[in-house]
Amino acid sequence: MKSNGTNAPSGPSQKLVFVNRYFYPDHSATSQMLTDLAFGLSKAGHHDVHIVTSRQRYDDPLANLPAKETVDQIRIHRVWTSTFGRQNLLGRAMDYLSFYLAAFVELLKLTDAQTILIAKTDPPLISVVAAVAAKIKRATLINWIQDLFPEVASALGVRLAKGPLYTVLKALRNRSLHQAGINIVIGEHMQQRLRAEGIAEQKIAVIHNWTDDLAIRPVPNESNPLRNEWGLQGKFVVGYSGNLGRGHEFDTLLEAATALKDKPDIAFLFIGGGAGRIQLEHEARSRGLANIQFRPYQPRERLAESLSVADVHLVSLRPQLEGLIVPSKFYGIAAVARPVILIGDGNGQLGGMIQSGACGFAVAEGDHQQLTTHIRQIKDDPALAEKMGNNALALLRDKYTQSLALAQWKRVLGDTAPNPTTTTR
Repeated sequence: MKSNGTNAPSGPSQKLVFVNRYFYPDHSATSQMLTDLAFGLSKAGHHDVHIVTSRQRYDDPLANLPAKETVDQIRIHRVWTSTFGRQNLLGRAMDYLSFYLAAFVELLKLTDAQTILIAKTDPPLISVVAAVAAKIKRATLINWIQDLFPEVASALGVRLAKGPLYTVLKALRNRSLHQAGINIVIGEHMQQRLRAEGIAEQKIAVIHNWTDDLAIRPVPNESNPLRNEWGLQGKFVVGYSGNLGRGHEFDTLLEAATALKDKPDIAFLFIGGGAGRIQLEHEARSRGLANIQFRPYQPRERLAESLSVADVHLVSLRPQLEGLIVPSKFYGIAAVARPVILIGDGNGQLGGMIQSGACGFAVAEGDHQQLTTHIRQIKDDPALAEKMGNNALALLRDKYTQSLALAQWKRVLGDTAPNPTTTTR
C-alpha cells in the first residue's frame, strides 16, 4: 500500500463512507478488519471508498497521522480529537466525545443521498452519530457491529451503564439499528441478540470476521526467526496474541502457568497490549513466573511469524459477553494451523466453532487444572496437535476466508445500494 497524495479515484463508482476511530496503518483488530475490507473493495473497482477516522493509533494516542491522505485510491479523512488515551476513564470519554463531534461534521461534508455510510462500533455508539448524519443527508446507513454497547459495559460492571442511563443509551443504539438498511453482525449468537431487541430479520446479516489467509500462513518452528530472537527454540510455547482487556479473564491461565513453572520446556508468551497487560505483568512478577514473557504488538508483515511462534493458542472471553463480542484472534490462529484452547463458555459462539471444527478445547473460567491438562495433552501428543491445527486451517478455508467475506460484503452492498433515481427516504 502506498500513499498517492490526494488524487481521487477515476470513473463512475458507488460511494462508500466508513467511520471508525482507527484505520490503516493502525494494527488494532477493528482497524485491520476495516483495512482489509476497504482495500479489497477499492481494488475490486466500482467503489469510491472514504474513511473517516482519527489521527491516533490504538496504542499511541499522540501519533498525529496526516489529516488527509489517499492510499491506493482510498481517501482517508483523519479528524482531530483529544489525545488522553485509554488509561484514564475520563480522558477516554473526552476522546470519544471529540471524535463524535468531529466525525459528525466530516460525515455531513462527505455524504449525500447516493452514499452508503458504514458505521463500525469504535467508539461505542458511533452508529447513533452516523444515523443522525445519514438522516440529515438522506444517505443509506449500514451498521457493522463488532460488539454491542451498552450491554458490554453493563456486563463488565461499569457503574454508568446501569439504570436510566443504560435504558436511554440502548434505546438510542436500537433506533440507529432500526434506521439502517442492514446491520452486519459477526456471529449467529450476536444475531440472536439483535432479534431479541426487535430488529427485523431482514435487517440483520451475518458476516464473520476473517484474517488475511493469503498473507498469514504457517511458519515452521525451525525456520521462524522470532523463535530465535525470543529464545524459544526447543520449547513448547503456549501463546496469547492480541488485546488484553476487561473482557478477558487471566487468572485461569496464570494459575496454569504457576502449575507449570518448573517445566523448563514449556513457555507462555503474550503478544499485544491493552488495559490488562500491566496488571498481568505485575502478577507474573509477583509470582516469580520466569516461564512467561511479554512482547508488544508485532507489525502486520510479521504476523505469520508471531502467530506461528506458539504451539497452542489461548483465547479468553468472559461468559457474560457471549453474543456481545466474538474474539477475532481465532481466525489468525486458524490461518497458522495451530490448536486453540478457549477459556470461557464452551457452548458459546467460539466454543461451538472449536467443537464443530475439532480444532481445540474449551475450559471454564477458574478451571486451571483442566487447562493445565489440555496444555500437557497437546504438548505430549504432537500428532493430536498437528491434527487440530490442520482442522483449524480447514475450517478457516471452508468458512472464514477474506475472499468469502469480501464476496458477502459485495452482495450486501449491492442489495443495499440506493436507487440512483431516488433521493427521498
